[in-house]
Amino acid sequence: MRKRLICVICPNGCELEVEYEIPDGKISVKGISGELCKKGPKWAERELVSPVRTVCSSVFVEGGELPLVSIRTQTPIPLERIRDLMEEIKALKVKAPVKMGQVLLENPKGMNTKIIATREVRAVP
Repeated sequence: MRKRLICVICPNGCELEVEYEIPDGKISVKGISGELCKKGPKWAERELVSPVRTVCSSVFVEGGELPLVSIRTQTPIPLERIRDLMEEIKALKVKAPVKMGQVLLENPKGMNTKIIATREVRAVP
């Protein structure tokens, strides 16, 4: 089997072609072509076998100058766990003040990551 992917690791945006098979229900990569740098093949294999994403969203802030604070995961999480993560993020409310880089939640849904604030929200006096 073959699949085309556009690499997102560097600005080149290489169109990679991955040749693979699925014996016994597991993806086995046989070859990758089209890369302009050595990072592309590693990314393509991971993207095909076990894709991960860094999640960015926002969380409600109580008593803040803004109603929401932007957040992200500290590390990428498995693509198939994003829905679970978003359920927990949706239910999360934090109290102002919030500092940029502040950990708002550790190990959500048992995932080995942290939810980090990506901006400051001051408390309303």
